[in-house]
Amino acid sequence: MRLLLHMCCGPCSCYPVKRLREEGLEPIGWFFNPNIHPYKEWEQRLETAKEFAGKVSMEIRTEEQYHLRDFLRKALAAEASENGRCRMCYTWRLSEAARYAAENGFTAFTSTLFYSIYQQHDLMRETALRFAQRYGVEFYYEDFRLGWQEGIDISRHLALYRQPYCGCIFSEEERYSKEIRKARKKLAKEHKRQLLAVTG
Repeated sequence: MRLLLHMCCGPCSCYPVKRLREEGLEPIGWFFNPNIHPYKEWEQRLETAKEFAGKVSMEIRTEEQYHLRDFLRKALAAEASENGRCRMCYTWRLSEAARYAAENGFTAFTSTLFYSIYQQHDLMRETALRFAQRYGVEFYYEDFRLGWQEGIDISRHLALYRQPYCGCIFSEEERYSKEIRKARKKLAKEHKRQLLAVTG
């Protein structure tokens, strides 16, 4: 299987790459993240994705055009609907991953988005499957959240830059707002509890 791995960043790629290799797959990384703000943060994550790929000897391809204005237009238009901003962001990145995979001879695609305990997992899976069908390429699904702590440990061992928020200007506010941060910590704690219940 020729597998494209959409990469959010270097640290989020650590466990998925390890897990995929354990399964006998050799992913090719692809960095496409128009949501990241500000520019220097986007640049840092791009360089860290390349650094990670070099350290683990993985081929990587990158979209190096900064799409902030396009992202803001789409995000503000989507903000009024339920899950609008995040749904738009998942749709953009996963549809582009499916399209890129189909146009470049990949059998399947997946994403490090499925590693994060903070993302809307079911919505992302639904979105990825829809675009896999549209572009005639397989969506390779795995719940990488099971390796959440292991991925953190690997990223620290590799001395990778670890970002403090999801990426977009809205999540930056959510990261530093005490009220929003408290609610997110509560949600993350519940996700961890559910994962522990599944893994025993």
